Amino acid sequence: MGHARLTATIALPPVRGSLKADAPLAPLVWFKAGGAAQWLFEPKDADDLSDFLAMLDPDVPVMALGLGSNLIVRDGGVPGVVVRLGKPFAKVERLDAVTLTCGGGASGILVSSTARDAGIAGLEFLRSIPGTVGGFVRMNGGAYGRETRDILVECQVVLRSGEQVTLLNRDLHYTYRHSNLTDGAIVVSATFRGEPGEPAAIQAEMDRIAAAREESQPLRSKTGGSTFKNPDGHKAWALVDEAGCRGLALGGAQVSEKHTNFLLNTGDATSADIEALGEEVRRRVKEKSGVELEWEIQRVGMFADGANRDAVGLAK
Repeated sequence: MGHARLTATIALPPVRGSLKADAPLAPLVWFKAGGAAQWLFEPKDADDLSDFLAMLDPDVPVMALGLGSNLIVRDGGVPGVVVRLGKPFAKVERLDAVTLTCGGGASGILVSSTARDAGIAGLEFLRSIPGTVGGFVRMNGGAYGRETRDILVECQVVLRSGEQVTLLNRDLHYTYRHSNLTDGAIVVSATFRGEPGEPAAIQAEMDRIAAAREESQPLRSKTGGSTFKNPDGHKAWALVDEAGCRGLALGGAQVSEKHTNFLLNTGDATSADIEALGEEVRRRVKEKSGVELEWEIQRVGMFADGANRDAVGLAK
């Protein structure tokens, strides 16, 4: 496969963190499917990441991996370097009465819980998003009527060149589930601002959100979260349901019976099964309603037959 042949051709800079060749990614993503990273890098700190990227051949692709929740890693693996922000990037600290500084690897649950303990309201929705701060900032993650752009003050980003920059909310030009962050740019921290609140009331809102998720989403399954973006004036799940796709299966992949905008790995699905099922759903929805669903899940890497070698990074 392509990534195995590429391994010998990359001259890698020295690092202070962890750097592993041919690292399996399936255990690190929610679908539990897919190939290996040519290289998996877990930097020790932002400077380690910055120095590495500055010295790395600019032709080598780089992508960030958070909790692996909204992601299909194709079966042929991911060429280049996958950067995973581990414990050094998972801290959340109170900056002032309504502001938190959060590492790019911190989970939504940790951020919202820290905000609750500090009496900061407005960040409860992060409790419901399965991912990390870096992913929220890049994708303008949102749920239950709130989005990252509603709370972000600024973020610290390491560009593919290795340059460290601070970007303000307005610099990201947020739209629905999208920012203008370039491929290879990695969010290492973010500052979120809420409003004063009572911890008990904040906890009650978090409980309400958790209960709503539990009732409507297949949380204990191998899934990728919301599969398709909601088109203007529509709910993706309703379009999928109207097209007769509830429970539709292909190989080991299935459209959830509980929430039709979720795809499941029912046991031994390949990433090819999951992606092909998603494409079949898109085809049926287009045929039924005329609406073209757009993937929300990122699909990265190469197919198992080595085809589509250029499909690195986001496949739109």
